[in-house]
Amino acid sequence: MARGYYGFERRRKADIKRAKQEAKRQRKTQRAEAGGSGPEMGEAPDAGPPPGVWEWFSPSRGRTVTSEAGRRPAPDAPDDWVLLTDVPPGEQPA
Repeated sequence: MARGYYGFERRRKADIKRAKQEAKRQRKTQRAEAGGSGPEMGEAPDAGPPPGVWEWFSPSRGRTVTSEAGRRPAPDAPDDWVLLTDVPPGEQPA
């Protein structure tokens, strides 16, 4: 890099840094005024399966499947299905 451009490059980087800091300061004040904290995100979507459906995972197959409530997936070998859905103790599959 030519010696004559060094000062310009340093000032340009300083201006960019100052602009980023100012933008951050403005976002912080806006959040404080709005009464919120953290990033501006919406509500988290429901991650579970719909009611009446159970979700199963097979480590050997590396996939998940769904079935109607109370039924296990097909017992093909290897039968290593793990129930992912939270179910009351009385409704656990055999």
